[in-house]
Amino acid sequence: MHIGLLTREYPPQVYGGAGVHVGHLVPALRALGPHIRVEVHCFGDPPAGAAHTRGHRPPDFLAGANPALQTLGVDLSIVAALDANSAGTLDVVHSHTWYANLAGHLAKMLHDVPHVVTAHSLEPRRPWKAEQLGGGYRLSSWAERTAYEHADAVIAVSEGMRADVLECYPAIDPARVHVVHNGIDVEHFRPVPGRGAVVAAGIDPDRPIVVFLGRITRQKGLGHLIEAAHAIDRGAQIVLCAGAPDTPEIAEETEKAVAELSAARPGVVWLRRMLQTGEVRELLSAASVFVCPSVYEPLGIVNLEAMACGTAVVASDVGGIPEVVADGETGTLVRFDEHAVEEFRAGLADAVNALLGDPARAAAMGAAGRERAQREFSWTRAAQRTAEIYYSL
Repeated sequence: MHIGLLTREYPPQVYGGAGVHVGHLVPALRALGPHIRVEVHCFGDPPAGAAHTRGHRPPDFLAGANPALQTLGVDLSIVAALDANSAGTLDVVHSHTWYANLAGHLAKMLHDVPHVVTAHSLEPRRPWKAEQLGGGYRLSSWAERTAYEHADAVIAVSEGMRADVLECYPAIDPARVHVVHNGIDVEHFRPVPGRGAVVAAGIDPDRPIVVFLGRITRQKGLGHLIEAAHAIDRGAQIVLCAGAPDTPEIAEETEKAVAELSAARPGVVWLRRMLQTGEVRELLSAASVFVCPSVYEPLGIVNLEAMACGTAVVASDVGGIPEVVADGETGTLVRFDEHAVEEFRAGLADAVNALLGDPARAAAMGAAGRERAQREFSWTRAAQRTAEIYYSL
């Protein structure tokens, strides 16, 4: 079977969960055997020497255009490459996120092959993107809706995401929407004893550490955590691994909020650069508590990464997070209500403080999280289920 896998993010150009997903899914699919051939088309530069992988960039004439329009230009480049290199041999095209969805839809029509979409997030659930894209948000929403409503199969990364797909796009036949959970590489993400990277980042490994890891975007709820941190035990360090702001406005808001937090309490560390995976593993292993305050999260791979590193998690109860974080067992879920943000922030602080005040309970949750990640989530299982969907079409 010849699969054309279309994605914006692909290693080493990874900045979010979709890129992590694709980066692990592709080798897991290829490992299923020689009957599976995966041809990857991604945005930007692929890994040097990567086989069956091609990168694409916006056409020069779109330089300076709205980012959404540039994205559609990349999609056309992908479809043209599929037409030139794969005509007559493609069996399935599989697109990830709205960035590549239109390429998948056009390839479906051009080659008369099934189109599979993986739902990592949904544009109707991210209205704040209008800040980032302006009118381009209407383009991204149109591209996503068109692809989803005509896709032969939609893969949701959680039951919560499946419910969102059917609510946002009621024209889709529920029988076409399948759930395949993300996996986690528990050999790569595991508890490690080293603390060199932690110390190099200006963090004291002998004091409690509360960690956030994510992009600076409304979705990830960083602003809520920063406000909550004013009420978190002052003996703990607040480590914010946060960069790539969506807009200059949210960058400015975050600068101001972190400055106010740093003036109000000690131990605030803001790491703005993209951390290497080894650094992430070490930091998560050193953390007393990992916090995921997302206001929208289809699954939340970062929670799996923290759990695999043996760290207790405090997270919002949105989207697919409750399918990952077992409340009271591997962490604590905090109710999020957009109409009650102060209560949410207070709940975050209370949950973090409860675990900081009971290290034995936090350690037990971390151990349970590691065991759950090993037992319930694997990329081999995800690849097998994905291949089954391909063959069913």
